Amino acid sequence: MADRSTCLLLVIAPRLLFKFSSLQQLIDQGEFYSFAGCARIYSIKEGGRILEFIYSSKQFKTKGGITVGTATTHYYASEEFKIKQRETKSYICSPEEVISSGDYKQSTYCHLLLGLYFNDQVEFIASTFAFSIVQSFRSFEESWKDICNDIRDGTLSSKITIPSVRKAVLDIISVPNPSLAKRVISKCVELEEMDWFGLIPKLWPNAKYVYSIMTGSMQHYLTKLRHYAGDLPLVSGDYGSTESWIGVNVDPCCPPEKVSFAVVPTFSYFEFIPLNRSENEDGKSAIDDFIEGDPVPLSNVKIGKQYEIVLTTFTGLYRYRLGDVVEVVGFHRNTPKLNFICRRKLILTVNIDKNTENDLQLVVEKGSKILRKARAELVDFTSHAEVVKNPGHYIIYWEIKGEVEERILEECCREMDASFVDHGYVVSRRSNSIGPLELCIVEKGTFKKIMENFIANGAALSQFKTPRCTSNQVLLRILNLCTIKRFHSTAYGP
Repeated sequence: MADRSTCLLLVIAPRLLFKFSSLQQLIDQGEFYSFAGCARIYSIKEGGRILEFIYSSKQFKTKGGITVGTATTHYYASEEFKIKQRETKSYICSPEEVISSGDYKQSTYCHLLLGLYFNDQVEFIASTFAFSIVQSFRSFEESWKDICNDIRDGTLSSKITIPSVRKAVLDIISVPNPSLAKRVISKCVELEEMDWFGLIPKLWPNAKYVYSIMTGSMQHYLTKLRHYAGDLPLVSGDYGSTESWIGVNVDPCCPPEKVSFAVVPTFSYFEFIPLNRSENEDGKSAIDDFIEGDPVPLSNVKIGKQYEIVLTTFTGLYRYRLGDVVEVVGFHRNTPKLNFICRRKLILTVNIDKNTENDLQLVVEKGSKILRKARAELVDFTSHAEVVKNPGHYIIYWEIKGEVEERILEECCREMDASFVDHGYVVSRRSNSIGPLELCIVEKGTFKKIMENFIANGAALSQFKTPRCTSNQVLLRILNLCTIKRFHSTAYGP
């Protein structure tokens, strides 16, 4: 799955009334393709387990008695989810009570505890988004001693307060296992000295790969995920959305940065709107949005061209514009292979400038390279186009791990400002119609607060994505209250 969320609140709306059985079949079919593709490359032992960091949100009833919740909440609670495990002979480590606890902290602790309890049986590590895996192992760095105590004594930490979760987990781990606890403690002490490099293969020696969505806004977490995975392969998940599954990763060995997705024509009826950039007289790309051509069917797309996907689905959507920009990079037999480029309307803009999420990702990557040289780590980031004051300017918020001198952060700020290549931005910066880029350093745990705000409003952790560009006033209030340092770019002069 590319960077599109499969977590949609199922509500009765003019746009669509979901028929759950159809959605169920869609998820099942997509997961079948995923599992089959990986099974061709990586030999998975029958009866093995999956350490999968999955989380459900709460279901509730409408006044009319209809059960409402996220698509994945229904799926993980369904009989079909259990049937899939039996048919593939691969079982997740955690019971349904852990998945649906509604408290991501307690669920994460139990996922990790049970993953270690079954550590020799775990065949691969998985989650919907790479963020969830990184977040879980960051949590493990702080909680491993408590987890080892639980394994040693056959008990469960007092942090786990939900009765149904306590009972379900204790039913599994109630027999003390001091020898396993001793082995895990020994490895964790060693890993701590190595800043947890290679954590996954060290603690799960039979794991074959790590599977998750790693494209789009998840690409930022690849550095940390590789740090935890060591030499273990990272397999990028397939390309889907709430509205429809779209394509599959037919080459699981491909690095996530280069992955493409072969369209499966039976998922939906696909059309593609050709997208072109016009050029100014000086040969520069125009600063306005794409110029659209007439939609073409799946059979008429051309290699090297960019398109926006249009869907007509079995669940009732008619010529629905998905908003994803993709590029055709080849064909798998007769079906096109797509490279996910960006969400079309996720842009930073102040004046005549237009920068996509992908543009921002590239800029932040260049700035964070300077940070890594100082042996610090960029934990997470987002941005905002500030237009209240004149001239408007971009603000990029960073949460970093490690101590960094201010001169280094000033250099990071200059590098990012100078790295935007959009012609409208460059011209506007030179004429001072866009002000200097502002880099705000936020305190530790700020992005965790943002995540918790989303979860408190009904999102599930396994579906959470840090917004890369935001104008949400609640999030901006959190970011500004937590800002501890500010820097302004001098890339275009003082």
